[in-house]
Amino acid sequence: RTALFSRSARARTQTMLAHRSPTSATAAIGRAPDARANGSRIKTPSTRRATTTRTNAAPNLPFDPREYRRDLGRSSQYSRKFLNDEEAATKMANDGISYSKTGLVAEMKENGFAYVEDGITFKLADAYGFCWGVERAVQMAYEARKQFPEAKLWITNEIIHNPTVNERLSEMGVNFVEETSDGKDFSGVKSGEVVILPAFGASVHEMKFLADKGANIVDTTCPWVSKVWNAVDTHKRKDFTSIIHGKYSHEETVATASFATTYLIVKDMREANYVRDYILKGGDKAEFMEKFKNAMSQGFDPDEDLDGVGIANQTTMLKGETEAIGKLFQSTMMEKFGVENVDQHFVVMDTICDATQERQDAMYKLVDAKPDIMLVVGGFNSSNTSHLQEISEDKAIPSYWVDTADRLNADTNSISHKLAHGELVTTDGWLPAGDVVIGITSGASTPDKVVEDVMDVVFATKRALESAVSR
Repeated sequence: RTALFSRSARARTQTMLAHRSPTSATAAIGRAPDARANGSRIKTPSTRRATTTRTNAAPNLPFDPREYRRDLGRSSQYSRKFLNDEEAATKMANDGISYSKTGLVAEMKENGFAYVEDGITFKLADAYGFCWGVERAVQMAYEARKQFPEAKLWITNEIIHNPTVNERLSEMGVNFVEETSDGKDFSGVKSGEVVILPAFGASVHEMKFLADKGANIVDTTCPWVSKVWNAVDTHKRKDFTSIIHGKYSHEETVATASFATTYLIVKDMREANYVRDYILKGGDKAEFMEKFKNAMSQGFDPDEDLDGVGIANQTTMLKGETEAIGKLFQSTMMEKFGVENVDQHFVVMDTICDATQERQDAMYKLVDAKPDIMLVVGGFNSSNTSHLQEISEDKAIPSYWVDTADRLNADTNSISHKLAHGELVTTDGWLPAGDVVIGITSGASTPDKVVEDVMDVVFATKRALESAVSR
C-alpha cells in the first residue's frame, strides 16, 4: 500500500535502519540529507551517509520544518484555532470527559481535597487530572465533528492517552489511523477528509504528507509541545545538537525530533551520564551507535555532533530529572571547554510543562503525607501517569495504577494494575478491612468521571468486605 509509512521498505535501505526508531510512524519517511541548511551543521560529502530510497509515502524533501509549518498554518486546509464552542463543551461534560462540576471530585475540591465514608478517607492531590492542553485538544476534536458534520474524520493516533476519551470519540464516528507492524496506514484517508493531529503533536513529515494528500488538518497540538519545537529550532540555528530527554518511541518525542536536524534522545540520567562520559573521555564508538541506534538522527556522529548541545524534553517526563540532565550537560561543557566558553557550547530553554510540574509536585506532597495506599488513575500508555506512579513507588507506598474502574473487582477485593515500568499485575486482598487512608491522583489525560468511577468501586469493595464479616 503506497499510503503506508512502511518500515519494511526502509529495511532494504541500510542507512536509515540504524538511525530511526523501528516503532515510530515517521520511521518510514526518509530525512533529507541536506536538511541542515539555514546555519545548521552540514557534513561534508566524505562524511555524509548515503541517501535512502524513499517510499511513495514520503514527502517531497528537503524542506525547513519550521518554515513549512508556518506556511501550512496560512493555508485554507489547516486549522489550529480553538473555538471555545459552548455546545461542544456541554457535550463533553455530558459524555463524562471533562472536569467534574457536581460529582465527588468536585465535592472534594470544595472540602479540602478530602472525603470520608465507610472507614475510607480519600485524599485527592491538589493538582490532578485533565490539564488545559488536553481539555483544549479534546474539545477541538468535538468542535471538528460539529464543523464537519458530513465529513469523514480521522485521528493520526489517540487524541490523548486515555481509553475512555478515545472510546467516546470513536462513538462519534471519528476514525483512528491504524498502527500496523509496518507503520501507520493512511491508505483510507482521502482528499477532502479531515485529519485531527493529537495533543502531543505529529511529525512534520506526517503533516506534509497529509497536506499533499489533500486532507483538511485540525491541529490540536498542545502549545507547550510547540514550545519544545521552538527550542529545538533554536538549537538548530545555533548549530547545536538537540539532546531530547524522552522516550524515543513516544509520539511527542517522535514529533519533536522531526523538527530538529541533529538530535540524540536520552531516556534517563543513566543514559545522560553515558553520553557525558563519551564527551569527556571518548569511548567505543560502535557501542555508542548500537546503544542509541533508535534514538539519534540520521548520520549522527558522536565524535562530531556533541561539541555543542541544547536541552529539550518530552513534556511529560519527570521535571527533576529533566533539570538534572540539563545541569549535567552544562557542567560537562564547562569541564570540556571552560566556564568562560560554555555559552558557545550549551543552551537550555524552559520547556517543562506547567501542568506536568504541578501534578508531580502535588504527588510528592501527597506521598509525603504517607497515606496507607495510593491510587493512580490514567491510561496505561500515558507517560505522565507513569511518572506519578513512579513517585509513589519510590516512596515505598503500596500504589495501584489503573486506567478504568473495570480493573477493580468489588466482589473479590482484587485489582489489576500496572507498575511504573510496565508490568501488569493482579493483587488480591488489596483493600484492608479496617479504616484506611487512600491517596488518589490522576494523569493529565484523565477525566474526573473516571476517577469518580474508581472511587465508587472502592466503596463497593469496602461494603462487600463488611458484609462478609457480618455474615
